[in-house]
Amino acid sequence: MLASAIELMRPPTDTIVAPSFPKDAAWLNVATLKLEQQSPRPVLIDFWDFCRPSSLRALRYVQEWQRRYEPAGLRIVSVHSPGFPPSHELAFVEAAVEQLKIEQAVLLDPQFEYWRAFDNPGWPARYLFGPDLMLTELHYGEGGYQETERAIQELLGIDEPVTELFDAADGMDAELVVPTSDQPGAYCGPYGAGQVWVVTEGSGVITVNDEAREIEAAGAHLLIDHGQHSDRVLELSVEPSLTVHATCFSAGLAAQPA
Repeated sequence: MLASAIELMRPPTDTIVAPSFPKDAAWLNVATLKLEQQSPRPVLIDFWDFCRPSSLRALRYVQEWQRRYEPAGLRIVSVHSPGFPPSHELAFVEAAVEQLKIEQAVLLDPQFEYWRAFDNPGWPARYLFGPDLMLTELHYGEGGYQETERAIQELLGIDEPVTELFDAADGMDAELVVPTSDQPGAYCGPYGAGQVWVVTEGSGVITVNDEAREIEAAGAHLLIDHGQHSDRVLELSVEPSLTVHATCFSAGLAAQPA
């Protein structure tokens, strides 16, 4: 979802209570958590999938909020709900959490039980609850990071500069160009995008426009970063030991007039 097209939704306060964590859910990084025991801490629920490029871009902000605001009382729970075949494998999820250096609590939601409790529409999505566990803010898709962080600061009684954007395309007001739709498998052909990613399983070499790249782990891998929207042609060649589940195209900033 493009940042410029995302509507930051602000539901009425004191009307929507946080759904309880599933009783039999498995967790990473923490022992079993009970939502009711988090009060009076504010709680940020973040739905993600290590195989989705949009989740990985949003994850950078969630990790920075964990670093900055967990000591001040914020509880972040990243809910891993699988969207691709590798995402269903516990060993792959555990490896991704370690490789990505994720320190916040991770709730494993392989059957989408917690997802359905929110009627969640997609990845990424975040829901911020106050100390009374009532919803104060939600956001679907990428973008809106500064608004969410200011809401976190307000709940914690903090007044300081928010996290600077990691790249210009993350800005809510950035002029982004709609990219080519994601394609199944290893796509070859014309495309328009700011970035090109692949979702893989196994290990091996993928050749990207005559450049060989070694892929060692399941997940989403950035192949090309143009820095802005570009119209190009993609040629992918994949070793048999490597499976490409999808080729994903991310929005880029519109080229500036010369």
